Amino acid sequence: MISRIFATLVFLQQGAQSPPVIDRIVVSPTTREVQAGDSIQLTGRAVDAQGNTVPGARVTFRMAGGEGGEVDTTGMLVAGSTGVLNVSVIALVPGQRPKIERLEYRLVAGPSARIDVWPRIATLVVGQHVLLNAKSWSKAGDERKTEAFGWVSSSPAVAKVGNDGLVTASAPGKATISVTAGGIKTDVPLTVKANTIASLSVEPARPGARQGDVVRFSAVAKDARGKTIDGLAPVWTMTGGEGLIEQDGGFVGYNKGRYLVSAAIGGKTAEGVVTVADRDVRRPATIVGRLPRTEFTTAEIWLHPNGNVAYLGAHGGGDRFWTIDISNPAKPVVVDSVVMNTRLVNDIMTTADGKYLVATREGAADRKNGIVICSIEDPLHPKVISEFTDGVTSGVHSAFVFTQPKYGTHVYLTNDGTGAMHVIDINDPYHPKQVAVWKTNRPDAGRYLHDIDVQDGMLYGSWWNDGLVILDIGNGIKGGSPDNPQFVSQFKYDLNEMYREVEIVSGAGHGRGTHTAWRHKNYVFIADEVYRNSDVKGAKPGSASASRMYGNLQVVDVSDIMHPKSVAYFKPEYGGVHNVWVLGDTLYMGVYDGGFRAFDISGDLRGDLRAQGREIAHIHTADMDGKFKNAAQTWGVVVNKKDGLAYVNDFYNGLWVVRIEPRSVVP
Repeated sequence: MISRIFATLVFLQQGAQSPPVIDRIVVSPTTREVQAGDSIQLTGRAVDAQGNTVPGARVTFRMAGGEGGEVDTTGMLVAGSTGVLNVSVIALVPGQRPKIERLEYRLVAGPSARIDVWPRIATLVVGQHVLLNAKSWSKAGDERKTEAFGWVSSSPAVAKVGNDGLVTASAPGKATISVTAGGIKTDVPLTVKANTIASLSVEPARPGARQGDVVRFSAVAKDARGKTIDGLAPVWTMTGGEGLIEQDGGFVGYNKGRYLVSAAIGGKTAEGVVTVADRDVRRPATIVGRLPRTEFTTAEIWLHPNGNVAYLGAHGGGDRFWTIDISNPAKPVVVDSVVMNTRLVNDIMTTADGKYLVATREGAADRKNGIVICSIEDPLHPKVISEFTDGVTSGVHSAFVFTQPKYGTHVYLTNDGTGAMHVIDINDPYHPKQVAVWKTNRPDAGRYLHDIDVQDGMLYGSWWNDGLVILDIGNGIKGGSPDNPQFVSQFKYDLNEMYREVEIVSGAGHGRGTHTAWRHKNYVFIADEVYRNSDVKGAKPGSASASRMYGNLQVVDVSDIMHPKSVAYFKPEYGGVHNVWVLGDTLYMGVYDGGFRAFDISGDLRGDLRAQGREIAHIHTADMDGKFKNAAQTWGVVVNKKDGLAYVNDFYNGLWVVRIEPRSVVP
C-alpha cells in the first residue's frame, strides 16, 4: 500500500512538470517575400504562451499549395518563378497535438533588367501631346509590378516630359526621353517638327464592317500647299459603342451600330464614321452520337488519319486507352483497348501516315512512365512494340509526333519532373532513342512544360510559368533541328495579375499557367489552365456551386515571330479554357465547366472575341450517363476532316459527336 501511494505521488509530481504547451511557432527570417531565382533557409522555433522555447519540440515544413517554387521538410524554400507558395509549419512534441501554422510567401520578380516603352513614336509636331507608358522586366522576363519610373528629357525646350510620362512637343529640334527604374534606363529619341498642318483627314472616311472586323484607319496630314506630311503619329479615340481602337489606327467594333473614330495631331482633329453590322455566324449544333464512360474519367481524344477510328485515354486511375469504331458516328463503339502500367493516359497521337501511335504515361506503379509506342497496322487493334522511359520516369504529360522529310519522325515530349522538353527519334519505332533535351533558364522548382505544338519545323511550348516559348527544330530560321533545338522567341505575361480575381475569391496560391498553344496562320492561340485554391465556403464539396475552372484564351500575333504580341482574347463567362483545335476559320474549344464552343476566327483578330459575336456554337456536355451526373468538364475536341464532325471528349462522361449545322435559309 505504501509503495502504491509513493508511486502515485511521483506520478503527480511528474505531471506537474510536464512539458509546456506550444502556443505558436516563430519562423525566421520574418520576410514573406522572395525574389524569383533566390532561395532562403527557414527555421522554426516552438514557444509557449510566455514566449519561452518549448524543449524537445521538432519543427518541420510542408508545401500547402501554390505556384512557382517548393519547400522541403528542412525549410529550404526555392523560388523558381513569380507566384505564391503556401507553407505549413508543423511543431511536434511527444504527447501533444501537433501545432500547425500556415504562412504565405510571395515570389516576386528579380531586379530590373529591361524597360519597355510604348507607343514608340519617332516624330511629333509642335503642340502635340503623347502619353508614354513603361513596364519593367527582370532578367527572367518577370514583370516588376512595384517599380517606380522616373522620366526626364534631354532637351525640355524641345520636348518636355512630366512625372507621369506625358510628353509635350514645344519647339522644333531633337530630344531624348529617358525612363529609369531600378538602375536601368531606356531612351526614346524624338524629332519635333514645326507644326505646318493645314488640314487633317481620316481614311477611310465612311467604312462599313461586321462585328469583330478590323478596320485600319490612317490620318492624312497636309500642309498649306496640299503636300502630305509623312511620319506623324496621331492620337486615336472612338465613341458610339463598345469596341477598341489602338494607336496604330486599328479599330474593331463589338456591337452593331455607328461609331465615331477621331484622330488628333498638334491641335488638329479629324473624324471618320464606321457602320458596324451583325457578324451573323451563330449556328445550331446537333449531337450526332454519344459514348458515355463510367469506369474512369477520360482524357485526350485522337482520330486515326483514316477518319474511322478514335483513340480515347483514361484518367483518374485509368490504366488504358480505348479504340473506338466511329465509321458510323451516330453509334461509336469500343472495339479494343491497350492496357498499360499507368494511372492515366493524358495524351495520344498517331504518326501522319497512320502506321504508329504514341501514348503517354503518368503514375506508373513501377515509376517507369515515359511513352508507349504501338503499331496500328490494324487501326482498331493497336499492338505495343516499344516504350521509352530513360530520363522521363517521373511522367510524360504531353507528346507531339512530327515528321520532317529531312529528319524523319520524332516525338517531342514533356518531362513532369524537370520541366524539360525531350526529343525522341522514332525513325525506328521499335528502338526509340533520345537525341536532344531543351529547357528554359530557371530553377527546376519553377519550371514546368505542359504541352507542345509543332508546325512547319517550329515548336510552340507551353511552359506554364514561362509562357509561350518558340523553338526552331527544323524550320531553319535559327539553324535548328530535332537534335539541336534553337531558341527563337518567348511570349511571357503576368499570370498572377491576369488571374488576381481567382486569388481574391479562393485564396492565394491557386494553380495557374500557360497550358496549351496552337499555331494557325499568323497567330498562336494560347489557353491557360487556372484552378481555384479552395472551394466556395458553405457549398457542398464536389458540387458545381463549390468549385469551377478559370482561364483565358489569348491570341498572339507572330507575324514578327521574333517579337510576339497579344492582340485578342476570349474570357469565358463561366468555366475555363482547356484544349483547342483549329480547322479552316473555326476554332473549337473545350471550356471545362462551360462545355464545348466553336468560334469564327476569320480575318484579323483584335480585342474581346466573345463580345464581338464570334461564337458559332455551344453545347453543354453534361448528362445523366457519365461517371459524374449532370456535370460538364469538357477537355477538348478533334475535328474529323472526313465529315467535319467534332469529337468532343468530356473528362466526366466520355465522348460526344457534334455537328455544327449550316445556316438556316429564311425566306
